[in-house]
Amino acid sequence: MPKTARPHIHLVSDATGETLKSIATAALVQFRKSHDEVEVHTWALVRTPLQMERVVEAIAAMGGLVLFTVVDLELREILVRRCAKAKLQIVPVLDPIMHAFGKYLGEKAQNLPGRQHELDAEYFYRIDAMHFTIAHDDGQHLSDIDKADIVLVGVSRTSKTPTSIYLANRGYKTANIPIVPGLPVPEELHHLSNPLVVGLTASPDRLISVRRNRLIAMNESVETEYVDAERVREELNIARKLCSRHGWPIIDVTRRSIEETAAAILNHYARREEQHRQQELGLAPPHDASGADDEP
Repeated sequence: MPKTARPHIHLVSDATGETLKSIATAALVQFRKSHDEVEVHTWALVRTPLQMERVVEAIAAMGGLVLFTVVDLELREILVRRCAKAKLQIVPVLDPIMHAFGKYLGEKAQNLPGRQHELDAEYFYRIDAMHFTIAHDDGQHLSDIDKADIVLVGVSRTSKTPTSIYLANRGYKTANIPIVPGLPVPEELHHLSNPLVVGLTASPDRLISVRRNRLIAMNESVETEYVDAERVREELNIARKLCSRHGWPIIDVTRRSIEETAAAILNHYARREEQHRQQELGLAPPHDASGADDEP
């Protein structure tokens, strides 16, 4: 590709293209110099030969790298043949995975486009989780909070709500409860038996910065206890003591994205579930794997 040309990446799919988008995004963030220059084009729901011919014609006019997840053999043949003719580099991103799965499972893939988006039981469970999470945001509807899979606690602006929504989208019923100075912790929180409870914390400097920006956005005074350094440290100390007293894991979100925070939470959740399974089978003694701070 000439250095003066704008780089193009084409995502061609006979389904929604969401898989390709995720893969391309994960790869592109590793290339800092080119990340902002790359123009990504998504060609989704390409399901007829005529559509594929038109897509490849448009791609050839721009040039670039082609990533595809096309399972229909006829459409793949058109894409590969036309891209080769136009001297375009192509990457069948799912082929190595499908080959490995087929070899390991001893089964041939069905080659059905968009199969992962069918409205199965898992889909409806995610919807149910989302409804639950929205209803139990910010300490609401505590009467049935024990039905949650995960409960997040923490002081204001520690990303409890966005993390809860992300977890709900993964299918986990998630409630979040704020720790507010001067107010008692809800009694229900002390008697949970089902959910994994996780404390979210952040560095005082980071928390003050986020809170100041929040107040400015709301056109409110920034000279309040809400952003007072000593008060913020006291809040964080109270929250940490609460989590330590109950043996709840604590995750520092200061340098984490929402996705990274959620991944750390799900690691705790998976370990707890595995521990429960082993206890039920009599393979491991009861043990509390939580309580320690998560890695920074």
